[in-house]
Amino acid sequence: MFYDHQQIEKKWQKYWEDNQTYKTSNNTDKPKFYVLDMFPYPSGAGLHVGHPLGYIASDIYARYKRHQGFNVLHPVGYDSFGLPAEQYAIQTGQHPAITTEQNINRYEEQLRKIGFSFDWSREVRTSDASYYKWTQWIFIQLYHSWYNKNTDKAEAIDSLIQHFEEKGTEGLNANQNDELNFTAEEWKNASDLDKEDILLNYRLAYRAETTVNWCPALGTVLANDEVKDGKSERGGFPVFQKKMMQWSMRISAYSERLLQGLNTLDWPQPLKDSQEYWIGKSQGAQVQFQVEGHDEIVEVFTTRPDTIFGATFMVLAPENPLVETITTDAQKAEVDTYIEETSKKTERDRMSDVKNVSGAFTGSYAINPFSNEKMPIYISDYVLMGYGTGAVMAVPAHDERDHRFARKFNLEIKKVVETEEDVQEKSFDSKDSVCVNSDFLNGLHYNDAKAKIISEIETRGIGHGTTNYRQRDAIFSRQRYWGEPVPIYYKDGMPYTLPTSVLPLELPEVEKYLPTEDGDPPLGNAKEFAWDEANQKVVATDLIDDKTVFPLELSTMPGWAGSSWYFLRYMDPQNDGEFCAKNLSDYWGQVDLYIGGSEHATGHLLYSRFWNMFLKDRGWISHDEPFQKLINQGMILGMSAFVYRIDGTNQYVSKNLAKDYKTQQIHVDVSLLKGTSDELDTEAFKAWRPDYADAEFILEDGKYITDREVEKMSKSKYNVVNPDDICEEYGADGLRLYEMFLGPLEQSKPWNTQGLSGVYGFLKKFWNLYFNGDTFEVSDEEPTKAEYKVLHTLIKKVVYDIENFSFNTSVSSFMIAVNELQKIKCNKRNILEPLAVIISPYAPHICEELWNLLGYDTSIEFEKFPVLNEDYLVEDEIEYPVSVNGKMKFKISLSAQLSAKEVEDLVISNEKMQQILEGKTPKKIVVVPHRIVNIVI
Repeated sequence: MFYDHQQIEKKWQKYWEDNQTYKTSNNTDKPKFYVLDMFPYPSGAGLHVGHPLGYIASDIYARYKRHQGFNVLHPVGYDSFGLPAEQYAIQTGQHPAITTEQNINRYEEQLRKIGFSFDWSREVRTSDASYYKWTQWIFIQLYHSWYNKNTDKAEAIDSLIQHFEEKGTEGLNANQNDELNFTAEEWKNASDLDKEDILLNYRLAYRAETTVNWCPALGTVLANDEVKDGKSERGGFPVFQKKMMQWSMRISAYSERLLQGLNTLDWPQPLKDSQEYWIGKSQGAQVQFQVEGHDEIVEVFTTRPDTIFGATFMVLAPENPLVETITTDAQKAEVDTYIEETSKKTERDRMSDVKNVSGAFTGSYAINPFSNEKMPIYISDYVLMGYGTGAVMAVPAHDERDHRFARKFNLEIKKVVETEEDVQEKSFDSKDSVCVNSDFLNGLHYNDAKAKIISEIETRGIGHGTTNYRQRDAIFSRQRYWGEPVPIYYKDGMPYTLPTSVLPLELPEVEKYLPTEDGDPPLGNAKEFAWDEANQKVVATDLIDDKTVFPLELSTMPGWAGSSWYFLRYMDPQNDGEFCAKNLSDYWGQVDLYIGGSEHATGHLLYSRFWNMFLKDRGWISHDEPFQKLINQGMILGMSAFVYRIDGTNQYVSKNLAKDYKTQQIHVDVSLLKGTSDELDTEAFKAWRPDYADAEFILEDGKYITDREVEKMSKSKYNVVNPDDICEEYGADGLRLYEMFLGPLEQSKPWNTQGLSGVYGFLKKFWNLYFNGDTFEVSDEEPTKAEYKVLHTLIKKVVYDIENFSFNTSVSSFMIAVNELQKIKCNKRNILEPLAVIISPYAPHICEELWNLLGYDTSIEFEKFPVLNEDYLVEDEIEYPVSVNGKMKFKISLSAQLSAKEVEDLVISNEKMQQILEGKTPKKIVVVPHRIVNIVI
């Protein structure tokens, strides 16, 4: 029977939509299972075949869990704020909302074509005011919270104010920007403005001067992961380090919990390692050094206080405020030039560049508090202001980077850890040796020396032992238009939150999406964007009088704000009264399976864990972590095509002749190749772009053969394959099976359209099992043991594969089972019905159609997954190969129930064996049960 995939897939996609087959109920006795894909950003290019890989895997798992009787939440939505739509708006004047809507419609059309079992009724978009109302609400809660180290959680700011009223800062153990000291009396006497200023020091969302990645061309601050090699990832514009007043989130308060929480998660180890490194916990001491001729003190954090006697110079971060104070007039020009150069590098670049050594001498000296020797103070880009104190004591004999610095600037290298190595030539970093040249530490091993020096530092009052974290607070404001407005207004220069009752604070209309002429963010162009405090509403900006009408915050939230909590909104997406009802977040709990790319390790996956922990602290949800199990899917790589242009000409030489010419390799669109071959359609190539219209070709055997290479699939490489084309030709079920068949989910693998014909052939075979010619024919006759064995072998394999996410080997098993059933001409209902259920998570359209033909008028989706019966896998007979003196002589079929002795007796008495023995007695007989019989004569 002809397998008409187009008609079948359209029919069932319409059925699922009309019947809301995948709509999930919150009211059920079923156990829950929450399957989620990482939030897609709807780009203008739509999906290519690489994008659905993770979605197909999660969809198979979601369908499998429904078959197992779970209430499955498998929602979809869009992370729809983002720079690309804003850049397009700047170039064309088209509002980002229009671009985003068009892109979402395109995405949705493509996703529906692939047959995903999403609950579309729960769709959320971060750019919808009904959604970002709650992103703003969470921001306000963060603003009105502080982190109490004694209870190790976030608490309402009211409890901090109460502490100040009763005790001032006495006994306070809080995460803060600066350590403040005041009495209850001083707090009560402070002005309201001063009180607000003090509270900003403790709030979890706070405003402070921060060094940021500033991109003038984009007019915005960029996150570290949006910058590559000193340029913006979007557009490749130069990025500079700059100090600005910015909103920040006190994620640093959660560093230890974020670290410990990793132990409870089933995540890939490399991803956990990335977060652990990013958080960067280290234990050591904070030590103060006097600066000669100045009142200033340089405070350093060191993990090796035991080597302090070997500290021969000091290095400050170029942006350390002390630099300006201690730099001498003679060194000022050199220092200023160096600071300017450093501003062009991001922190990430500075951290990763371990080979290059650079710096400038300030002209000042610190005094080593233990050796009393003078230490020249330098600045260098390898020291970061955000880590520790923005200053390091350099011990070149025992630190590789300090050693390279000392060699370059000809500074003293002093051995203080015992070693035979020449520390003048190479640093020696070990915790296994003993201290030397270190006065009262001499002869002590690392742990004893560290404990003793910390005790001495504390006794002298010049520091203390401490734990430090590399992770800095997350910058939370962007100078761009297309993002969530920050619900803040300014009164006497101090920030105040809008009342939650007036949320959402909606994005205003602007005439242009660029910063204002005064350098304000794009929201500065809005005519209706001021806060009338008396009437509690947004009014025209020209009404600002700083008495009753005040300016609103002009920055917007970063791209990660909306995606830090979206998994909670899916649980209760239409709730107008709260971000998620507590009984629903208690029912759905953690995401049980989260699939997405590893590139989000230190961005989204860290921020969402932080927000989740905060919401738990304040009692709005009950679970510590958002995502229990996470899988990073690999990439599907494209097969790029290249032509060779002879330098200085518009002549193109075929691949195997190119070596004879000086050529330039140029990407060409893979759609210009003939069929699935490597041959270029030269006429199509000439019509592709105007500059190729008069192209000439040097052919081989009358053909132009392109070169091919596996690369990342992307528009710029012209190697993108559109899933719509694949669905048209091979069907969505063909696409789904092929993407799984390509290889293990976590690995990257190349796409090859030619491979689809094999999977499509399987689908036709599977379809035809249910037909006799053009007639649907399924027998109610009881299957044979051989038929049951094929079915139950498949059940065992597929259950194991799905539960271990080995989707590629399941597809192979489907092919083997269908081939075997075809060979034995099986058309028994008791085999073919469960077979359709087993294959349906992978190929839902064809299985729905077969289920319908089998006489059912309900969807196959909620049918119970077939249960394995091991009895069918037990062999009745074993065919034993009989080997004599190492050579296989014959085979004998014997009952599987026989003991080794019984097998031995039957083999020896066999007629063929008697002929081989010719009356001799075997020297040795070895029976491997159910496998082989070895005889030596």
